Amino acid sequence: MPTAQNNANPSLKADIKKLDKRLSRNVGKAISDFSMIEDGDKIMVCLSGGKDSYVMLDILCSLKKRAPIHFDIVAVNLDQKQPGFPEHILPTYLESIGVDYKIVEEDTYSIVMDKIEPGKTTCSLCSRMRRGILYRTAKELGATKIALGHHRDDMLETMMLNMFYSGKLKSMPPKLGSDNGEHIIIRPLAYCVESEIAEFAKLKEFPIIPCNLCGSQENLQRQAVKAMLNDWSERFPGRIESMFTAMQNVVPSHLVDGELFDFKGISVGELIAGGDTAFDQEVDTSAAKSEAPVQIIELT
Repeated sequence: MPTAQNNANPSLKADIKKLDKRLSRNVGKAISDFSMIEDGDKIMVCLSGGKDSYVMLDILCSLKKRAPIHFDIVAVNLDQKQPGFPEHILPTYLESIGVDYKIVEEDTYSIVMDKIEPGKTTCSLCSRMRRGILYRTAKELGATKIALGHHRDDMLETMMLNMFYSGKLKSMPPKLGSDNGEHIIIRPLAYCVESEIAEFAKLKEFPIIPCNLCGSQENLQRQAVKAMLNDWSERFPGRIESMFTAMQNVVPSHLVDGELFDFKGISVGELIAGGDTAFDQEVDTSAAKSEAPVQIIELT
């Protein structure tokens, strides 16, 4: 929520309003495109204390006020008992904006530190433990959806990580079933750009809590991929946008997965997805550099 300083500064207010409109537009489009939120839903918003989850909660609370349907929001934070974790920050903030919340206290930090060898990354084990606790909490709260704060850049990084290190063409979906089969996971920020999220969080002066468990680790594979994508974005404007568009325009007949497309069943004279002629065309980069018109969910 804007501070007194922000309220007194017309320029800051204008910047906040502009970013709020853009982010809300992208969140509304994602909700509409993937049917993320339905009438009567109870959304468990996972709040880590980082910029992404703060922005997600802020936008969803704003949309809730204008939406033509009714849905409830409960913010949940998992206090993993990391040394120095400021326990008072999130409750104070959530009470100040009038959002229902639950703080779940689980000492996963000690378990992770005990199980992981020095020098190894903690992300995998920490993530698995965190998911299990959040699934349990969602069930206890009667939540119908679990909202995570991953954005467009996270999805691109995950795709590149899977390609480079797992040999899979796979990313983070905007909506999926939970690992235990009992919940629906949604990512309302799927269309949102990280730089705009960071700027909005800065302007709104959210009380950011740094993660000193995984955020402090150096040379992680994801950090390397993030640096590579940021470099591409600076040197080749439009490339990142084109990559994200490609994730939404998959052509199985022009890949190499026999389970997605029946290559054995192709017959003579059958033209599929443009055939070889598709590769004779010049690459049109203008589409990636310009924003195409989008249709979003009407919330007013």
